[in-house]
Amino acid sequence: MNTQPIEASPERPLKLGTRASPLAMAQAYETRARLCAAHGWPEAMVEIVAVTASGDKILDRPLAEIGGKALWTKELDAWLFDGEIDIAVHSMKDVETLRPEQFCIAAVLPRADVRDVLVGAASIHAIPPGARVGTSAPRRAAQMLHARSDLTIVGFRGNVATRLAKLQSGEADVTLLAAAGLQRLDQTGVGTPLSEHEWLPAPAQGAIGIECLAANERVRGYLSAIDDQPTHNAVMAERALLKALGGNCHSPIAVLTTHHEASLTLRAAIYSPDGAERIEAHETFAPDDTDGPQRLAHRLLAHAPESVTVHFSGE
Repeated sequence: MNTQPIEASPERPLKLGTRASPLAMAQAYETRARLCAAHGWPEAMVEIVAVTASGDKILDRPLAEIGGKALWTKELDAWLFDGEIDIAVHSMKDVETLRPEQFCIAAVLPRADVRDVLVGAASIHAIPPGARVGTSAPRRAAQMLHARSDLTIVGFRGNVATRLAKLQSGEADVTLLAAAGLQRLDQTGVGTPLSEHEWLPAPAQGAIGIECLAANERVRGYLSAIDDQPTHNAVMAERALLKALGGNCHSPIAVLTTHHEASLTLRAAIYSPDGAERIEAHETFAPDDTDGPQRLAHRLLAHAPESVTVHFSGE
């Protein structure tokens, strides 16, 4: 991480674009605070500009049916293209793998808790037989059905408050939420965190990324001061794995990155959507070894049956 502040200040406030959801706003505030602290700026030097993303408007269908992860980014992308904002803040797990070449993920903040939190039961084993699990995430659904084939998955979308309200109203018996999101919303007392070693997280879970125009070297310089290199390396490796697998919103994939002194280990699992099939493999490689994630993807797909590979296009 580059902790040396850039001497010059922007001639005008930097415009920081974000989704308008409570969690996205919390992430925008954290980004602003880190930028201002790194450069000695007053808060007024970073103006937060919020938009209601398409993904926040359409809550009755799974993302995969209505446009995928681009529904979280397309409004902010348009603003970046048009120069209406200088930077865009994203939950990296919600950013589609292939991004416009004009954009650059210039900074990734230090990663928060990568775990999922189970709400409604003390453990997966303690979920009552035949209970309904509220989730629209293929990874969570497949992992849950792999562990408990007796359970039923029901579609469950919306922000944290919406999903907790749906649970309270009886639309499902249990649900799963990201620990990082709960922490950023100061709701750490909700549910039971699941071990990340037994219940693998989503790619890039817990990481906040900041994008800008690749050609804007001045803004990239500002953002470099808040880039956390270990998190950046892990997130890029996990996204490279997604790309090599040909994963999309329908593809159940889970991955956990472990940091070593000069290398990363990616432990990943891919599933059939019904959870009946699970293939796991791992790969250790240097952060700058761009072939490492591809080797892992090839190993996973080589050992996977058609019921799994049909949901991955591979490279």
